[in-house]
Amino acid sequence: MRTGIIAAGHGERLRPAGLRIPKPLVAVEGRPLIDHVLHAIAGAGLREAVCIINEESGAVEDHCRQQPADLELTFVRRTTPNSMESLFTLAPYLGRDPFLLLTVDVIMAPDTLRGFLATASRRAADGVLAVHTFIDDEKPLRVVMAADGRIREIGGTSGDLVTAGMYLVPESVRAMTPPAGLGRLRDFLQWLARSGAPLYGEIIERVVDVDRADDVALAESLALAGRVS
Repeated sequence: MRTGIIAAGHGERLRPAGLRIPKPLVAVEGRPLIDHVLHAIAGAGLREAVCIINEESGAVEDHCRQQPADLELTFVRRTTPNSMESLFTLAPYLGRDPFLLLTVDVIMAPDTLRGFLATASRRAADGVLAVHTFIDDEKPLRVVMAADGRIREIGGTSGDLVTAGMYLVPESVRAMTPPAGLGRLRDFLQWLARSGAPLYGEIIERVVDVDRADDVALAESLALAGRVS
C-alpha cells in the first residue's frame, strides 16, 4: 500500500504566531511536522510515500532528502487551490490499489497509524476515515456513525466524533468526477457520504491537528507525556 501526504497548504492560521517557514517544517518537540508523519508511516510498515508540497516549499523536500531514508519518498511540487485538488493530484502517483492518505499536520501516538490500518484494511474496498472524540478546532469536521461503523453524515452540527486526518482511500476515487463547486477535502468527503458511497469510520485514540500556535503547545505537552511519536 502506498501513502499520499497532503502538505501543500500555507499554514495561514499559524502565521499570526510569526510563521516564516513552510508549515511542514514547523517543529513539535524539536522535530518538524513532516518528520513526525514520515516516522509514523515507516513505523506502520509502509515503504512508499508521495508528498505534495506547494511550489514555494522546496525547503521541505530539501529537508527530507537530508534525513535517513526509511521510505521511498517522492515529491510533487504543485500549488493547488484546495485540499481536494491535492488529493486528485496525488492519486495518479499512488498505484491502482486503495491507498492511505494523511495530512501533514497530524501528531499521533506511535502505534496509532498501525492500529488504524489493521482495522481499516478489513474494509479496503470502501473509504475508511479515522475518527476520534478530541474536539479542539474552530471548525471540526463532525461525523455520525451507525453501530456497524457505516458513516451516516459528515460535516453536520451533530455527532461526538471528528475526523482525524487519516483516510484509507478506495481505488474507485480515481475515476470520480466531483461536482463543480467543491473545494476542500472535507467538502468532498461530505459529498461522498451524502451520495451514498460506502464510507466507514474507525475510532482511534486522541491525535492533535496542528493548525494554530496553541496546537503546537498541546502537541508538545502530549509528546512530553510519551503519548505521541
